[in-house]
Amino acid sequence: MTPGVRPLIAGNWKMNGTLREAAALAEGIRAGAAEVAERAELLVCPPFLHLHVAAAAIAWKPVSLGAQDCAPQEKGAHTGDVSAPMLADAGCGYVILGHSERRADHGETDAVVKAKAEAAIAAGLVPIVCVGESEAQREAGEAEAVVAAQLAGSLPEGFAAAKGVVAYEPVWAIGTGKTPTEGDIAAMHARMRAELAGRLGAGGQATRLLYGGSVKPSNAAGILALANVDGALVGGASLKAEDFLGIARAVAAG
Repeated sequence: MTPGVRPLIAGNWKMNGTLREAAALAEGIRAGAAEVAERAELLVCPPFLHLHVAAAAIAWKPVSLGAQDCAPQEKGAHTGDVSAPMLADAGCGYVILGHSERRADHGETDAVVKAKAEAAIAAGLVPIVCVGESEAQREAGEAEAVVAAQLAGSLPEGFAAAKGVVAYEPVWAIGTGKTPTEGDIAAMHARMRAELAGRLGAGGQATRLLYGGSVKPSNAAGILALANVDGALVGGASLKAEDFLGIARAVAAG
């Protein structure tokens, strides 16, 4: 953890669940949130269709609400897209941007991610910008350079002032059960901290850096104890309230 930085445990529900399941999951997380709320902030990011039922279940306290993406435009003829102001109006405080699945499935470039982050900040949302290398890039020794380039291309002006968050998710670890070694995670987060401090000064020193990629209760304590790891972006384990809360308890026990 970074001294003086409040940890964030964020759940990315991706494209999963029914309305009833989303309500039950959000209620289960809220029911157990009080025991960890003093030590970590909890955030749930349901699919767009489920935001309203999750919002009703969590009542925003002590659990925050976020979305999984937003359009770079404020409004207009953009069929199927959802704008940042719409998300803010729905009660969101955060939005995940540039996840590797968006970059791969929808061809999102660093420039697109940056434009979306600008739109999020303008609407009063906190952007969670995702970065991470492929397995081939890691094997080629390019992991840190790839992530540094993504940071340089994806973060807009005002990112630190908006309390923007960066999530490191090695592409090869997402949903695979594989995780980097704790040494690899620590080294990448140290490189990200150095990059952010160089670009953003004191703001970069205070930017929350999350780790994501097959985080679960059994490995969370070791990962969350590492320097410059200020929380987790949780995928599959966020779909079970007890698993998600178990990860949050690893922060509270640290």
